[in-house]
Amino acid sequence: MTRPTGSDGIGSGVVPLRHTLGRLFAAMGPHAPALRRALAGLVAAAAVQGAALALLAPLLHVALGDGGAGAAAPWFAGFCGLAGLAAVLRWRAQSFDYDGDMARATHDLRTRLGDQLRRMPLDRLHDRRSGEVNAALLGNVDETLHYVLTVANLLAQAVVTPVVAAAGLAFADWPVALALAAVFPLILALTRWRRPGQGAQMDRLADAHARTNADIVEYLQGLAVLRQAGRAGARAAALDDGFTRLEAVQVADHHRAMAPNLTVATAVELALLAVGGFGIWRVTAGLLDPAVLAAVLVVTVRFAEPLATVTAYTVVIALIEAALVRIEALMAVPPLPAPERPLRPARFDVRFDAVTFAYGGGGQSDRMHAPALRAVCAHLPERSLTALVGPSGAGKTSMARLIQRHGDVMAGRVAIGGVDVRDIAPDHLDSLVSVVFQTVYLFDDTVLANIRMGRPGADDAAVLAAARAAQCDGFIDRLPAGWQTRLGEGGARLSGGERQRIAIARALLKDAPIVILDEPTAALDTESEVAVQAAIDALLRDRTVIVIAHRLSTIAGADQILVLEAGRVVQRGHHDTLLAVPGRYRDLWRASTGPD
Repeated sequence: MTRPTGSDGIGSGVVPLRHTLGRLFAAMGPHAPALRRALAGLVAAAAVQGAALALLAPLLHVALGDGGAGAAAPWFAGFCGLAGLAAVLRWRAQSFDYDGDMARATHDLRTRLGDQLRRMPLDRLHDRRSGEVNAALLGNVDETLHYVLTVANLLAQAVVTPVVAAAGLAFADWPVALALAAVFPLILALTRWRRPGQGAQMDRLADAHARTNADIVEYLQGLAVLRQAGRAGARAAALDDGFTRLEAVQVADHHRAMAPNLTVATAVELALLAVGGFGIWRVTAGLLDPAVLAAVLVVTVRFAEPLATVTAYTVVIALIEAALVRIEALMAVPPLPAPERPLRPARFDVRFDAVTFAYGGGGQSDRMHAPALRAVCAHLPERSLTALVGPSGAGKTSMARLIQRHGDVMAGRVAIGGVDVRDIAPDHLDSLVSVVFQTVYLFDDTVLANIRMGRPGADDAAVLAAARAAQCDGFIDRLPAGWQTRLGEGGARLSGGERQRIAIARALLKDAPIVILDEPTAALDTESEVAVQAAIDALLRDRTVIVIAHRLSTIAGADQILVLEAGRVVQRGHHDTLLAVPGRYRDLWRASTGPD
């Protein structure tokens, strides 16, 4: 996301603070008013604390003069009262954290991000690694919210409190107060000078963290495969390279920040020393009461370190800004338009009418890929089996995804029973299609729960019936806790063939009229393939079936075969018909089975 510049931005890439606050309040949703009150409370507490410090001048003047304890008592009471009020205001403001409002706001933001993931076109997630999405859902949310009040409190005490104290000291000696107040434009200028570098630094760091997070998730998810292939160490080396890149970014950013941060801290401390020196000169010249000088020195000593390190606090603001940009980018992906008047198809044939589709075509800012499908026309009759064949990247999976409306076509239409899928309510469209892919993902839950995902409201009897029809009951009975056995992440307790049968049981339980198969037997051994094929036979009865075929020998009996190449349908027909004529299908058949 391009960082705006303007009258409030210093240099290229600076985001005005008010824009960051606007983004923050937008991210907070219904909790924004409470956060505004908390931030206002912190500012008020800092101002009251500054007023309390301003009372030090008259308090010390009276206490060190001829007034005695009796004359100093009202000033001391005022000082204590204002200090106590500041503590109460600060405590009430920070109750946003302590009372759980922050935790609820974090939960709500993650929920809204989760809802956005459910609404957005699934094809838009293909360019995002799961670890990067995880970073947005977890890391960026925490970075956005958990430090807000801490940083706001530090900034308020480092800026508002000394400003108010300086204003109050003006009643005692305006030249010294003016000198003290002059430090703050210097701090502001130095902070704005640092912000462009801080913003770029946080962008680099957040991007490096997201990539590393994605590397870790990918490595863990594929660890079993890597071990089997003897590549765990090689992939670990690649993961270590990612850690090294992250370290390099962190080290480089620390080196870049060292000189500017020391410059700022030194300049502020020298300025405060100059204020003290100016006050001492006025005392020696007889122009300033020593008691007032003592009050000024207390204020300067009290705030020397916070003021000198105020730019360090703004680093966290840059971190929050970087996190908000990533959250906004995810939330800005437009969801698929929902039909105002949803239609329900009365039959379940599928038709592609001159369909052109490209990934990343959902917005002007997206990187457009070459079209995955180009003017595809096809009719998949109801209660028939259509096989999609072709080389990798030909468009087979894209056709299957468009039937499920993972994205919207750029031209043409995809229709079920004559109804454009864009005119079918998303929930109803989901209920019309079951999918069994070659790679099955099972959740770390019980066998019953994993199958029941096909129809969450199904009773145990229906789930057991679907499992038996999918040839699952034999191996389930051998599991340690039977139907209540937790399957582990990704279904790690089961073999590939067993996972496939669980997936088919899900589809049987769902009982959708359209079934998409991504050659679920392609990677199985012979014994597992026989069991899975028997389960598939039960699934396919009286349904519209689309098979993405990898082994052509398995689809010789299909009602029709569509041959795709470079996003176009180049041949269609029955197996024998296609094999009888020169063409792409005969080439693929001979490549997979050998010449006739």
